[in-house]
Amino acid sequence: MTALRESLLIAAVLAVGLIAGLFCAFAYAVMPGLAQTDDRVFVSSMQRINVVIVNPLFLLLFFGGLVFTTAAAVFYRGEPIFWWIVAGAVTYAIGLLITMVFNIPLNNDLAAIGGPSGITDPAAARAAFENAWVRWNLVRAVVHTVAFAVLLAGLVTR
Repeated sequence: MTALRESLLIAAVLAVGLIAGLFCAFAYAVMPGLAQTDDRVFVSSMQRINVVIVNPLFLLLFFGGLVFTTAAAVFYRGEPIFWWIVAGAVTYAIGLLITMVFNIPLNNDLAAIGGPSGITDPAAARAAFENAWVRWNLVRAVVHTVAFAVLLAGLVTR
């Protein structure tokens, strides 16, 4: 039982930390880099990123962060770290909701305009997407980083 619960906690911390890092990397490197490109390149790049990111590893980490933290909470119930894990899980869930309510619909809208060569007004497509997506990505990056920090705090205080 001890090995299972420790493994779940480690998996939770890793998944949450890696997703936080991914969204932070978009905030401080990917999007500022794409901001320096022309409209058609920006739209094309984001469309491709949005396709390739939906892969088994991303999905395991993205959803696993919540699954692993929730499972770890079950196994640590009644112990001091329990509330840290619950707080991490709730915070992480808020980040997932932000992604699902804001970022994914923006990604879907960008995909719906078609391939880059057929877009008649790439500047309008970019304008409808970029600022909102960057803003919500920053919010989710902060929220996921807080979830990661909460889980780490639980580890060092137990």
